[in-house]
Amino acid sequence: MFRWIMTKVFREYWNPYVAIGLAGIFSALFFGITGTVWAVTGEFTRLGGHLLQLFHVDVSQWAYFQMIKMQGTPLDRTDGWIVIGMLVGAMITVLLSNSFKIRVPRQKRRLIQGFIGGIIAGFGARLALGCNLAAFFTGVPQFSFHAWIFMVATAVGTYLGVKVVNTSWWRGKPNLQRVRMSAMNDQTKEKSPRYQTYLGILIAMIYLVILVSYIVKGKSLLAIAGLFGACFGIFIERGQICFTSAFRDLWLTGRAVMTKALAVGMMLSVVLTFIFIQSGAHALIKVAAPSTLIGGLLFGLGIVMAGGCETGMMYRAMEGQVHFWMVGLGNIVGATLLAYAWDHLGIYTALVKGWPAINLITEWGAPQALIGTLALLIVWYLFSSWWEKHYRFGKGLQVKGEKFVPQKLGQ
Repeated sequence: MFRWIMTKVFREYWNPYVAIGLAGIFSALFFGITGTVWAVTGEFTRLGGHLLQLFHVDVSQWAYFQMIKMQGTPLDRTDGWIVIGMLVGAMITVLLSNSFKIRVPRQKRRLIQGFIGGIIAGFGARLALGCNLAAFFTGVPQFSFHAWIFMVATAVGTYLGVKVVNTSWWRGKPNLQRVRMSAMNDQTKEKSPRYQTYLGILIAMIYLVILVSYIVKGKSLLAIAGLFGACFGIFIERGQICFTSAFRDLWLTGRAVMTKALAVGMMLSVVLTFIFIQSGAHALIKVAAPSTLIGGLLFGLGIVMAGGCETGMMYRAMEGQVHFWMVGLGNIVGATLLAYAWDHLGIYTALVKGWPAINLITEWGAPQALIGTLALLIVWYLFSSWWEKHYRFGKGLQVKGEKFVPQKLGQ
């Protein structure tokens, strides 16, 4: 039984519908319990502020840091424990699947490109007051209109990003190397390092003890955030959840499995979140402003240039892919630059000030908001399905004379 669980849960990748469906349900439950949402880039920004403080930069008067409240350390904040939990959860699943391995891209330019893409994505995410999680995956279930602006803008941004990364100057020359057949056979026969399994179990036990100690100390909210963060880390790693691929693959190949799975997961989250809001929970509504549109465009462009969004970056970094360590660093730099530009360069005055925060439940009424949001997600699912059947890489839409072959789940 133990071996079957280890194989099914940690040795095989999950069906994306299952992984994202669970992420949607847990996201709503986290909101119902804590009153806040699954988010990461706000904490990236605070981390940038802490790094500046190490160099004796006084950020206490920066308006953005005052807005997002950076008192204490990540260990004192629910957002901090969400990020810690996601990294630990992803790391545990990687180790239990014996798949951790340091991987450095053959073309070193990929590291610089990932860093630049990370900066653009981090800047755009914080300009829009959230990334693919807070401004999209958890924003739509909150019935915040800004999430739909961000979603459409991100889709356009990823399309522009595909145009950029497909240019010859971005791709560079292929780094082809001769590989001996004997070496390939040796690599195939290489056994998985079993010590990773024991290390994964050890880290899981230590992490559990830490969370229990927080409960004993009366810090239950932080322990809950750490527990949910670890669950999110497991889901994104086992489901290989990446919002970049959900959009980018549409423009590249027409592949839409991840896109459709996202729509289903968000429908589940919408229904559960609606129940919590109708039970008295306070919806988190963000301003719908030009900053949302521009931020979404930059975020979509940046994640394609970087090769991964916030969720994709985090679990791939835990798998040992050095490229995504640079993407993560770029995210922190970009988010911190936005925090500086918010008031010092007048971004708030030019792009945010005076624009409203639109709550669809308030504007439309509760039943209409629920039905309308679900209807829009169904339209997105159907559009993705239609696009998948009519788009082929290099040939565009309406390919005649070719039979559509459905993609298998999990591919």
